[in-house]
Parts: sequence; C-alpha cells; structure tokens
Amino acid sequence: MSRGLLRATLTLLAGGALAQLLPLLLGPWLTRIYSPTEFGQFSFLWALASNVAVVACARYEFALPMETDAARAAVLMALCARLLLAVTAASAVFGLIWWAWQDLALVWLMPLVVGSAAATQWLTMWATSARRFQWLALSRVLQYGGAALLQLLFGLAGLGALGLLLGPVLAGLAAAALLARPAPQGGWAGLWRIPRSAMAAMAAKHRDFPLFNTPHAFAGAMQDSLAMLLIAAWTGDAAAGFWALALRYSKAPASLIGGALSQVLYPRLVAAVNGAEALALVRRTMGLLLLLGLALMLALFVWGPWAFAALFGERWQEAGEVARALSPYIALHFVASPLSVAMMAWGAQAWGLRLALAGQLLFVAGLAGGLALGGLIGAAWGVSAAMLGYFVYFFWALAHWQDFPCADEHVSVPA
Repeated sequence: MSRGLLRATLTLLAGGALAQLLPLLLGPWLTRIYSPTEFGQFSFLWALASNVAVVACARYEFALPMETDAARAAVLMALCARLLLAVTAASAVFGLIWWAWQDLALVWLMPLVVGSAAATQWLTMWATSARRFQWLALSRVLQYGGAALLQLLFGLAGLGALGLLLGPVLAGLAAAALLARPAPQGGWAGLWRIPRSAMAAMAAKHRDFPLFNTPHAFAGAMQDSLAMLLIAAWTGDAAAGFWALALRYSKAPASLIGGALSQVLYPRLVAAVNGAEALALVRRTMGLLLLLGLALMLALFVWGPWAFAALFGERWQEAGEVARALSPYIALHFVASPLSVAMMAWGAQAWGLRLALAGQLLFVAGLAGGLALGGLIGAAWGVSAAMLGYFVYFFWALAHWQDFPCADEHVSVPA
C-alpha cells in the first residue's frame, strides 16, 4: 500500500474509529432500553428506505471523482440534486399510501429516512472526489456517533422504535450539512440554474452508472429487506431483531476499515497511471484484507455468543449465535466490500451487475433453505455456505482481471 493511500486511509480510519466508539460504548445500554421487537421494526423500515436511498441519485454521485473540472462537476452535482429531490418526493407519496393501506408503524417517515441517507451518500462522494479526507472523517463521527447518542436520548424519553429511527436520520442530515461545504462552482443556488441540456449530456456520458450500478445497488439493498421480511415472517420480529443486531455489530469492522479504504481506493484507481499499477494496488489491498478478515472470522466464531451476551445482556445471546454462524460470510464480505469500487473504476459495471445478481440469488436461497431446515441459526449457516463460492470467484476475477475471459469486450484495466 502506497504512502499516500496509507495516510488517507489512516485519516479516515481515525475518524471511523471515533465514530464507532460511541455506538460500541452505548450499544449495551441501547439493547437494555430497546427490545428485540423494537430493533426488528426499526431495522425493517431502515432496510426498506435504504433500498430507495441507495439509488436516489441514480448512482451518478459515484461519477464525481471522474469529473476533475469544476464546471463539469457542478453540472453533475445539479443532476444529482434534482434526482434526489424527485425520489424523496416520490418516497413521501409511497409512504403515505402504504401507511393508509397497511397502517404500518413509522412508514410515514419514509421520506425523512430516504432524504437523509441519500444526501449523506451523495455529499460523501462530493467530498471524496475532492479528497477532503479530514472532513469525511469528521462527518463519520457526526453521523454514526451522533446517531447512537440520539438513539440513547430518545430511548430514555420512551420513544421506542421511533427513537431508533430518528437518531440516524437527524445525525445523517447533520453530516450532510457538514459535507456540503465548500459549495460547487456557482454555489448551491446556482445548481438550479444549470440548463437541462447540460445535465442531459452529462447523464448520457455517465449512463453506465444508472444502467448497471443502480440495479446492482438496489438489488444489494433489496437483499437486506428480503432477509428481514423472510426472518420476520418465519420466526417473528424478535428474531429479526437478533439478526439485525448481529449484522450491525459484526459488520462494524467492515464499516470502519472497508468504508475508509474504499473512499481512498476509488479515486486512486481512477487516477492510476496504467493497468499494472491499478492491478497491483488491488492485489496488495486484497491480501491485507484477507488477513484481517480471517482474524475477524475466528474472533466471531470463538467468542461471538459470549461477547453478545456479555455486552448486550443475556436476552441477546441468540444474536451472538447468529454472528458465529455468519462469521465466514462476514469475513468474506469484509474483504469484498471495499474492493467492489474496482468495478466502477475499471468500467466493469455490467459484469459486476451480473455477478451481484447471482450472488443475491445465492444469498436468498441460502437464507430460505436455512430457515426451513434450522430456523434463525440455520439461516445464518445457510448464508455462509451459499456465499463461499461466490466470494472466492469474485476475488479470483479481480486478482486476474487482465487475463479474465468473461468480462465485457469493452472492459479492461486502464492501459
């Protein structure tokens, strides 16, 4: 790993570590204030809104690192802003219709969740494109640490699942406001004066992002929603709460290390001098992540049930059993998550979409089969078993990309 990549990653890791400190410290308190059922209700709605938020800008925000000219970047920002506004408005209508039809608690808050999560993702890429890593680190502290603190305060106020939801929404909006500075060329108000013809040309230039990356991201988010729906329908809201807590804390290292690394790795791959440099960077990063992933898997397998019961209370021990069964999947996902930005940097989004759809089918099949055979714990082992071959194939393809025969004809590591 180069010195510049290491320095930037460490900056984001420092911010991420501080951001995760409050959730880790407050987690045991939160699980004693909120019940598994309340966690399940919150996690279901959050997963549902995330399906929309992750594609609210049609993934055009991920093209920002490719636009180094300030004027062209402003056009792309204007395109993202208008798409986000339209999707947030549509989610408000959807939430009200569903609330009137099913009377599902909290679904009326859908536009707040969508707007907050989508704006944070959009403006994170805005800061990433400018390599403002110190601001990114600070925003992570505000987003994740602030969410946990607000959830605690709302829990003490007796707001139940509503408190779990409002915490990350308000913290996300605060983080987005922090990342919004400095403004794009012409200012934020100027984005609304950019002509549609300029945005249409920009949209056509980066059409691979909505065509391939949007369904990829949506399917990935939908995977989490389907998992919550299947578990809740098969074993109840409490089991969904166990599943959500196990994933939330088991994936914390991936959110911390993987999130920081991907924000640094993506612009470095885009700016790579040649294919050899880009491929070597991916291989070195993969090797380091595999070592860390193995350590994570062993820790969850050996100490998962004990750690969850000790930290969160005895009623959450089953979440630790879920974490143990998911440990192979968690470790492999930890490695794959930051490396997935290579598909965008190398223009391989069509191949990435096909592979991801196959992986999501495997995930749901493993989950459903495990639920049928062994309940909640069986579902976790089913996911780990089903996803093993998928991740091994993905790593092999990335490590041998120049010789990879199944990529699209127009796709290659930049020459």
